[in-house]
Order: sequence, then structure tokens, then C-alpha cells
Amino acid sequence: MFGCLVAGRLVQTDALQVAADKFVFNLPDYENVNHVVVFMLGTVPFPAGMGGAVYFSFPDPLSGGPVWQLLGFITNDKPSAIFKISGLKAGEGGAHPFGMMAAAPSSVAQLGVSVETLDQLAQQTPVSSAAVSTVDSFMQFTVCSVHAKFEVLS
Repeated sequence: MFGCLVAGRLVQTDALQVAADKFVFNLPDYENVNHVVVFMLGTVPFPAGMGGAVYFSFPDPLSGGPVWQLLGFITNDKPSAIFKISGLKAGEGGAHPFGMMAAAPSSVAQLGVSVETLDQLAQQTPVSSAAVSTVDSFMQFTVCSVHAKFEVLS
């Protein structure tokens, strides 16, 4: 149903189903991961009125327990998303639907997808540092170049 992609690694489609509506990917060596892509495989759509909240969990360096943070969501209308995970901070975890799952080893993070109603997804606030710019890098370069040239000419 879901796939996960980290740059420089093979695509993962082997999510562990930990509950009827919850799926988890293990991400080894997460300290070297900047962005992660979560997507629907296209084989099974969400039921009508449902979507998937995307969470990221990493071991807290102090307690060793998992820190879960909401990254965003995917739906049938938005079947993929890119999230920046390199800036997530320890201790900023929040409410999550994954309960007291067994913690992953200290070098392994987890990416979770929780199937929830679209109304629930709309009421949740993702951690702000996970947002990825919607403007591509070429556009950013072009805008910066134009601004720099304008400043030189004025």
C-alpha cells in the first residue's frame, strides 16, 4: 500500500503492519538521512474519507525511548510527500497513535503511516521543521540571481 524512499537507498515497500490501520518502515542509519519520500504504491487506495498521517520516530539520545513527530499526510488526492527530517529535534515529540511500541535499536528510526479520517488529518499540526519548500531549487536560484542583479543595478 505504501512506499518509502531515502536518497541513495533502494525503495522500501515492505512496511510492517503493526495494527489494522498502522504501518511502519525501519530506517537504519537515520543520522545520515536528510529527506524522506512517502508515497502510495497505487495498488490499494485509501477508503473514501480516509488518508494517512505520516510520523517519524527516532530514539531520544537521553532516554532511549522513541520520539514520534507528525510530519504531514498523504491522501488519494495527494499520494506522495517529501519531508525534511534532518532538522527534527529530540524532545519535541507529541501525541501519536503508535502507542508504546517496542523501541527500535538506537541507530534505527521509524517512519509510520496511520490511516485516519480526513477530518482528523485536517485538525493536526505537523512539526514545522519537516516542511519542504514547494519551490524547486532552479526557481530559487533564478529568484536569488534576479534579486542580486537588481541590487547591483540600483
